[in-house]
Amino acid sequence: MNAGPGSDTDQNLSEHEAVSSLERLGLSNYAARVFIALQRLGVGTAKQIHEETDVPRSQVYGAAEELADLGLVELQQSTPKRYRPVSLDTARRQLAESLKREADRAFAFLEAQRAARTEEETRDDVWTVRGREPVNRRVVELARQATATLLFGAPAPEFVPEDFVEIVEERRDAGVAVRVVSESSTVREMFAEVEGIEVDTPVQTEGMNHIGRVLRIDERAVLLSAVSADDSSEETAIWSADTAMAEILAGAIAGSIDSLVRGSR
Repeated sequence: MNAGPGSDTDQNLSEHEAVSSLERLGLSNYAARVFIALQRLGVGTAKQIHEETDVPRSQVYGAAEELADLGLVELQQSTPKRYRPVSLDTARRQLAESLKREADRAFAFLEAQRAARTEEETRDDVWTVRGREPVNRRVVELARQATATLLFGAPAPEFVPEDFVEIVEERRDAGVAVRVVSESSTVREMFAEVEGIEVDTPVQTEGMNHIGRVLRIDERAVLLSAVSADDSSEETAIWSADTAMAEILAGAIAGSIDSLVRGSR
């Protein structure tokens, strides 16, 4: 008989590793070992489970109750009590649902903590991000928040995050006025096929090869980055959202961009 996909990996997994995996899925160590033993026994009493494993007999009962609470074993009220595991498909589904519930509970708590932050805590916040990929992630996150306007400037293709063109299209479809500015023809070409957005070419800006990206969102959030004149991969950005500083920078950026492109029209 031919083994199914992944059979070699499953067969090579030791019982210790299987127990560890079940623990990561939310079972206690004893419960994981009892559950594995029941796969071999099919149906078993506490005494049989104890003999099949090295779980103390006094601990088998608690482990079995844990499994029953999770919906992983069924209990027969006999003398002595007998335990039977549910099907593996059912067990997989039960554990997946349990993990999701725990994740939902944890993140609901985290969201509540974030929502509890007062406006005063972030009023004057200006944040620094270092490195190309961290800046990419912040650019994408801010761009997705645009509801009215989105202005993006980049000096070269490597400053355009992956899937950013698609994000621009999504924002345009949501009614956002999008404007892209770049001295790079390659960057402009990346957005040229997106209908309904404005793509501009700035005048020559000699001596400004240290400038990186510009992002302005809804007059409420801005990101500015700079790169080393010697190594363009060394990028550092500052960003701010919903702050007095963001409003000031947003206005300054709009005026600067207008002056840069005026000469190209």
